[in-house]
Amino acid sequence: MEIRMISKDSSSRRRFRKIILMFQLLFILFIFFWAVDLKAWKDRSGGLSISSDRPQNIKLPYPDDELFRIGRPGAYRGEQLKEIAFPLGGIGTGTISLGGRGNLRDWEIFNRPGKGINFPFTFFALYMESDGKKFSRVLEGQITPPYSAGFGYRREEVPGLPRFRTAVFRGEYPMAEVELSDPDLPVAVTVEAFNPFIPGDAENSGLPVAVLKYRVKNLTGKEIRITLAGSVANPIGFDGQGEFNSLFNAAFGQNINRVVKGPVSGLYFLSKKVQPDSPAYGTLAITTTWPDLTYVSHWVRGEWWDDLQIFWDDFSDDGQLKDLDAEEPSPDGRTDVGSLGLKATIPAGGEVVLPIVISWHFPNLVDYFDVVREQRGRLYHPYYNKKFRDAWQVAEYLFQNLNELEQKTRHFREVLFSSSLPPYVLDAVSSQASIIRMPTCLWLDDGRFFAFEGCSDRSGCCPLNCAHVWNYAQSLAFLFPELERSMRETDFLVNVRPDGAMVFRTSLPLGEKFWNFKPAADGQLGRLINLYRDWQISGDLNFLKKLWPQAKKALEYAWVGWDKDRDGLLEDEQHNTYDIEFFGPNSMLSGFYLGALEAGARMAEAVGDKKAAAEYRKILEKGKKNYETLLWNGEFFIQKYDQALQKKYQYGEGCLSDQLLGQWLAMVAGLGRFLDEARIKKTLESIYRYNFRDNFYDFANVQRTYALADEKGLLLCTWPRGGRPPLPFPYSDEVWTGIEYHVASHLIYEGMVREGLSIVKAVRDRYDGRRRNPWNEVECGHHYARAMSSWGILLALSGFSYSSPEGRLGFSPAINQENFRTFWSLGPTWGIYEQRLGQDRVFSCELGLEQGSFNLRELNIEFPATASSAFKSVSCRLGGKDIKAVARLSGKRLSLKFRQPVQLKGGEVLQLKIIS
Repeated sequence: MEIRMISKDSSSRRRFRKIILMFQLLFILFIFFWAVDLKAWKDRSGGLSISSDRPQNIKLPYPDDELFRIGRPGAYRGEQLKEIAFPLGGIGTGTISLGGRGNLRDWEIFNRPGKGINFPFTFFALYMESDGKKFSRVLEGQITPPYSAGFGYRREEVPGLPRFRTAVFRGEYPMAEVELSDPDLPVAVTVEAFNPFIPGDAENSGLPVAVLKYRVKNLTGKEIRITLAGSVANPIGFDGQGEFNSLFNAAFGQNINRVVKGPVSGLYFLSKKVQPDSPAYGTLAITTTWPDLTYVSHWVRGEWWDDLQIFWDDFSDDGQLKDLDAEEPSPDGRTDVGSLGLKATIPAGGEVVLPIVISWHFPNLVDYFDVVREQRGRLYHPYYNKKFRDAWQVAEYLFQNLNELEQKTRHFREVLFSSSLPPYVLDAVSSQASIIRMPTCLWLDDGRFFAFEGCSDRSGCCPLNCAHVWNYAQSLAFLFPELERSMRETDFLVNVRPDGAMVFRTSLPLGEKFWNFKPAADGQLGRLINLYRDWQISGDLNFLKKLWPQAKKALEYAWVGWDKDRDGLLEDEQHNTYDIEFFGPNSMLSGFYLGALEAGARMAEAVGDKKAAAEYRKILEKGKKNYETLLWNGEFFIQKYDQALQKKYQYGEGCLSDQLLGQWLAMVAGLGRFLDEARIKKTLESIYRYNFRDNFYDFANVQRTYALADEKGLLLCTWPRGGRPPLPFPYSDEVWTGIEYHVASHLIYEGMVREGLSIVKAVRDRYDGRRRNPWNEVECGHHYARAMSSWGILLALSGFSYSSPEGRLGFSPAINQENFRTFWSLGPTWGIYEQRLGQDRVFSCELGLEQGSFNLRELNIEFPATASSAFKSVSCRLGGKDIKAVARLSGKRLSLKFRQPVQLKGGEVLQLKIIS
């Protein structure tokens, strides 16, 4: 652009030049200070672009370089190995866990939890012969202290046999590995372990197997001869109750260890004593496709220490077992150990990978847990029983499909863990997805999915499908949505009574008898928000129409049970997830109600029920006004109740961490904000300010304790303005990871990224392998379902939005906006999203589909904070062809609406290029 000025005399021209020079100087100074400020900002954020609305005067417990460092989770060593138990097993099958040292522990395969069930004399060992020297080692790291047992360490765990000097554990669920090394040995060994896990493919993610691959590397310049031997005690007859720490038990007898040879070879464990209708009936197998084998069907049945002594001496002599395949049933009252050996020769500097599969099949699941006591004792069957007749058929299927299943599992793992997110975030998201495959969850042969809240050591805790706990859980809905939808069908088609009240705990068989207890307000209303989410994920309008009549009845029950004056607030007795009743209008449960009204209105519109939609919106508008007028105290939302009538178990003036739970569920479900944005942010700031503790040294808690001493954590409630009731609601002083995760992700949604990440990191610091097992977050039991709220962290950090009915996807990263990559999933449809801001100011985005298909009509993206949102052109290509779209810009958000739906299929990448 050229600007011409015409002056009357030279003096005016001189004055004009001075003005121009002054403006030029000011412009140069502006650019200089802008650059300095940008550099300082990037230094503070570790060079990351961060979307942030950070509150003032809040001290953060972690520096930015810890919070924002990108990478994969690190390794566990030394004392960190002690608590590790990495679960291996399928959906509804139970699991075996890989310990931090490489040991197998917690055999939870008997259709019930089994913490501490460690089979006697069950271990893997390696024989090595190199340059005339012989070595034998148990394939585990050293046993960690304490060693304080009164009669010495149990010999059934073979503690006196030599082990590798060092173990290093790495876990990226669903895959783990243990590196074993010893300076005295000529090899290094890596144990690789997994069970097939493929989002959207529940069938192949529900196999009762543990896959172990032993990678043995020759560290010498000469050839080495090795034998890998796996020894397993035959467990058939044990039903998962009590202990299996000895070969002697009245339940045993007539146990057979059968040697089977063929394309799949190994040991097949069964019993002729156990009847087919017994919970203890079943089979187990240890198998391989390795051709060069040695074996012994059962160890010597001797006295004192004869069995292990004879086996170890024989194995250590030359790595060759007796090749005994005698099928001799065990005497009554005892079982046997069998061993399978894989022999190999490794050239100098070479390596070999030896495959082992442990499979199981226990077809009878006894209902020991039913919430209706008279229903207990019936037998049901796990889903895998529908597909396989025994453990051997499971192994054959696994080996026939191993390459494909392993490739898909590894690909999912690589896509997820290549996301440009902090390692502790990836850890939180992935580790708690394992709950789907723990004994917390049941998948029965009719296809229905059921679940406890968590697990005691030997039984499920708090049956079944507890609505107010499973409200929080998000992992199942985004990874295996068809199973989540089966829970919605149970919620609405089975558990809604004629008056609209929902039974929030399920009894089996479905529909025969119901738990006689009051409905839970948060459970019932939260399930409506989840129903909307499930419809948005699936896009299945017929599914919504089938459930809508009962869903409508459940929503309108609020006018009978809790909101009789239809003012949008719940006033009457409200049972909830704290196992008590709140009274009067309160932030938590009325928030659920407002979210359910918004979800109900949208679903009603979708199915053509305009009258209901209008009524819901009318009450919603009243409720929003009343909620923000009556319950807002200037910093957060509270509870109003008659203290003369309700003496105990309320929160009143307290700052409740769950007060915006309904709003968070709405964000996850794609409903957006129904409360005032500024007040949402102020409330979240207050929750973080008042409820997050840097340590617990001076905190008095008489309730259950989940964080103590130097640990950090988020309390359920505090009373920063006073007014704590003498007896506040139970659990108020506790720390629950499921609540921590939803608060953290809500903070991130609202731009308080550092605060949110600080909470996530605090949780994972507590579950560090030394203090607690990283793959077992507890609350009312092990592997507690509420912890699957951790999936919300991935959703919030990626800014992932979705609507299958509308054909819409969107991404708005909260960190690393200039170079971002994330995994995203809608179950059978999942993929990768990437965006990059180039040096040439070209902003490029790629939406990749790794599996499934998606009918894309709209894509929403957001420019990085450091980029100009003014653009000259947008190009969109798929498979080398231009795609026509209409681009609309609103602030930093760019919406692309395609003139024709774009049919995205697995393996395809949609490419965008935006030139500023």
